[in-house]
Formats: sequence, C-alpha cells, structure tokens
Amino acid sequence: MVFISSTISIPEGEIELTAIRAQGPGGQNVNKVSSAIHLRFDIPASSLSALVKSRLHKLSDQRISKEGIVVIKAQRYRSQDKNRVEALQRLQEMVQSAMFTPKTRRPTRPTKGSQLRRMDKKTQQGQKKDRRSKPGLD
Repeated sequence: MVFISSTISIPEGEIELTAIRAQGPGGQNVNKVSSAIHLRFDIPASSLSALVKSRLHKLSDQRISKEGIVVIKAQRYRSQDKNRVEALQRLQEMVQSAMFTPKTRRPTRPTKGSQLRRMDKKTQQGQKKDRRSKPGLD
C-alpha cells in the first residue's frame, strides 16, 4: 500500500513497477544493471475517488498521457531500491497535489483612499511636467 494521506491509499497491485537500464554516464555498470525504475499508474482503473481522478486528469503534467496513465521514470540513484522509493514518492506527491483544493479567488476593488492617492500622484506628475516647459508657450 502506498499511503497518500490518512484516508487515501493506493494498493500495490494498481502500480506497475519495471526495472530498466538507466541512461547517461555510469561506466560499465550502466550497461549491465537495470537500476532505473519505470512506474506506470492507470488513473481510470484505480481505486481513487472520482474527484481525485478528475483533478489528476486536469493537472498539466507531461507525465500523464491522454489515456490517463501516469508514467514516472526514476534513475537518479545507482540503487534500484532507492529509485523505487523515489518513483513511489513522486507518485504520492502528484496525487497529494491533486487532492489540494485551490482557494477560489474573490476579486477585490481598490479602496477610495488608494484611488484618491493615485489621482493626486497623477496630477502632481502632470504639474511637474508642465513646469518643465518653456514659459510663454501657452
């Protein structure tokens, strides 16, 4: 079980973990050992609530395909176990971010005092520019 919060968890059977060869530098070891982890998680087939599923779909994350499959590749560490933990942690963070309900923005208006200060400042700027002109050109 991957615990997302105190009320939400994902069963291990819904997460597909595959060991693959890592990319990049690493000498001979990188060609022999499959230390990177490829995590696949099918959002529509998961046991998450419908609200969390829809929010996950709406996330603008390149790791989520059009079909709703999350693909995470973890290859930071040389150890397969550490990469597995990191991949599961990334999935956990993604689902937690989808659970968060953003606060609705209520539009505000400027106060009367701030409007008056702005207008006073504008008239002062205009008077300053008028004083810069040559006399008698009115």
